[in-house]
Amino acid sequence: MRNLPVIVAGGGPVGLITALGLVHHGVDVLVFEEDDQLSLDTKAGTVLTRTIEVLDRYDAAADVLAASLRIDEIGDIDRSTGTARASVHTGALGSDTKFPFVINIPQHHLEPVLRDRLERLAPDTVRMGRRVTGFTQHQDYVDVQVGDETVRGSYLLACDGGRSQLREALGSTVEGHTLAQRYMLVDLEVDLDEANPRDYPYLAYFGDPEEWMVLVRQPHCWRFLYPLEPGRPEPNRAELAAKARRFIGEVDGLRVLGTNVYPVHHRVADRWREGRVFLMGDAAHLITPMWALGLNTGVLDASNLPWRLAWVLRGWADESLLDGYEREQAPVAIRGSGEMAEAARAYMDRRAADVSAMDGGRWGVAVTRSLLGVRLDVDGSGDWSMIATGDTPAPVRTGDRLPDLPVFGPQSRIRLHDLTRDAFAALYFTDVRRRPRIPDTETPGLSRHLVSRWDAPLDSGLRDQALFDPDEHATKRIGVLPDTAVLVRPDGHVAAILPFDPADPAKDPVRDAYVQITRGGSR
Repeated sequence: MRNLPVIVAGGGPVGLITALGLVHHGVDVLVFEEDDQLSLDTKAGTVLTRTIEVLDRYDAAADVLAASLRIDEIGDIDRSTGTARASVHTGALGSDTKFPFVINIPQHHLEPVLRDRLERLAPDTVRMGRRVTGFTQHQDYVDVQVGDETVRGSYLLACDGGRSQLREALGSTVEGHTLAQRYMLVDLEVDLDEANPRDYPYLAYFGDPEEWMVLVRQPHCWRFLYPLEPGRPEPNRAELAAKARRFIGEVDGLRVLGTNVYPVHHRVADRWREGRVFLMGDAAHLITPMWALGLNTGVLDASNLPWRLAWVLRGWADESLLDGYEREQAPVAIRGSGEMAEAARAYMDRRAADVSAMDGGRWGVAVTRSLLGVRLDVDGSGDWSMIATGDTPAPVRTGDRLPDLPVFGPQSRIRLHDLTRDAFAALYFTDVRRRPRIPDTETPGLSRHLVSRWDAPLDSGLRDQALFDPDEHATKRIGVLPDTAVLVRPDGHVAAILPFDPADPAKDPVRDAYVQITRGGSR
């Protein structure tokens, strides 16, 4: 089984990012996309901070950023008065991430960038014009029907969209509803920067009970998103141009580049896994596309599953590790992103005066809207969250994403997420002057590091393991007591926070927790 590729059905963003994740972890993968070319439709256009971090972990962020427009403010404007309400300022995240911004890039521009990066990292991985039509599961592998050919794989990941045929073949039912409204995307060529300056944030939400709009500055155009009420015919290009002018005023040189009208769903599959077949992205959950919570929620799936598959395929974990994927991601999609998107839609319609994700303080709102504040249910206790609060960060809890803080290794500055790119990392917060003794047993997939405001003495034997934390910047932000170990997963989420005895290396709570996670199935 370890020599068989993981098969990904669907070459959209979630399928491509999942494949990038598998390649990053050294797993062979094949992506089958039924269309002969990637989508040319006008679709999702905003990539949130957490997604950029995932792309960075998978060695794809630089290419995506080069094709994108970076934004540090998400505007909230009352359309009837033109009054700006409280904006989201992502610069508040500057100490917690390398990417204190979100980016705009339309999906039909994003997909080629992802595919090209994947092809450079793993040539001939993407097979276009190849449709996955079915599968047969066996104890140690899965036979996947691709046209007239049978391709054998270790696992099959269904990234084949909201109308997933593989979901039907799996026998998973979809629960939820379709909105009466449809949404309309319109890409417009218009100069709102110089010839007709408007000074809107490059991502702005215009709320109104009669006619709301989302305005997105894409690298090549301005995008407008409107609701299309039930029974209303699709507007022609002249009507769309007139509609745009009702929001932005009279402007010169406005031209409609493209449109897309689509139904809006809030639907989630009742089961995301059966044996060796997993549902991901829209195949598992169709989220109302507000606040960029559709595509970006799918990328959370692509962050969670690849490292689990890699650990199992390497023999470092039991298959029970795979059970955590649905347990952690389903509540985030159903009750997290789904409910937040619905609340945001009511807020845009002015049917609700506020929404909880917008009243949590400057830092809390920025963390929530960027998806950096997602806390996963890593231990099966039911403790998870999508919304952070406060003007300043709270101490890190189990399940939180570890802030990507800078520390100093033996020769240069590094960031904490660099330690978890392809490993669990145990961070021992302690005083290196006292020559702490931590277990030196080699455990596959686990690295150990000391974090201290004191630089390790040259004769301590700890220089290669020690991370220098001036003024305890990282220690204070994470909020741990002395002689505490923080175990962090390859996806950057905290798996456990544990006290340890720096004088007794025979006791190894970190290894015990790691074995429980990878072999016991309870974390």
